[in-house]
Amino acid sequence: MKASAIVPAYNEADRIISVLGALDGAELVDEIVVVNDGSTDDTRKTTEECDVDLTLLNLHKNTGKSNALARGIEIASHTTLIFVDADLIGLHAGHVDEMLSTYGKGTWDMVIGVFHKGRLNTDLSQKISPHLSGQRVLSVELWDELDKSQAEEFGVEMALTKLSLKKNLETTKVKLTGVTHVMKEEKRGFKDGIKSRLKMYGNIIKTTLTPTQIDK
Repeated sequence: MKASAIVPAYNEADRIISVLGALDGAELVDEIVVVNDGSTDDTRKTTEECDVDLTLLNLHKNTGKSNALARGIEIASHTTLIFVDADLIGLHAGHVDEMLSTYGKGTWDMVIGVFHKGRLNTDLSQKISPHLSGQRVLSVELWDELDKSQAEEFGVEMALTKLSLKKNLETTKVKLTGVTHVMKEEKRGFKDGIKSRLKMYGNIIKTTLTPTQIDK
């Protein structure tokens, strides 16, 4: 089984190289598609100059993760997809191959990678709500079933969770030991980071406690 890795990136010049290196070293990744989602830093330059065989799609303005993923999937070559965030710390090729091999060997509709022993705050967050993770393996067919308007409103992860609940999908988790990411408060400053985090938690409540109400 070979997969296309889709990496949405917004202002991740300082972190994306290590993520791309992990994907490049993974045996089951045949293609890497980076979508530079209107970054205002050196994400484009850093990606273009890195020593990794990839396809880079540059969007002129920031359109959000859902659209960035969709644009990357449009040009992907394979029907098996792995989504990987560009701000991961500690990711290596073994993590990537474990997620993909788990998907390939089982009858799973989706595999979710969750942080484990990477950092207390991010470990705890994903232990409580593993469906927050942006690290996913799924098929193009499943992606096509996703309600894109919900993905834009609530976030891709929440929309995939709702789809999973609605269709009773078979999902499993793979521990990404030693992996974490930069928290919202660190990226955006405390005030904006907290605001973004509270919005995210509100979406979690809407999705997990009252999933049918999202359709209204």
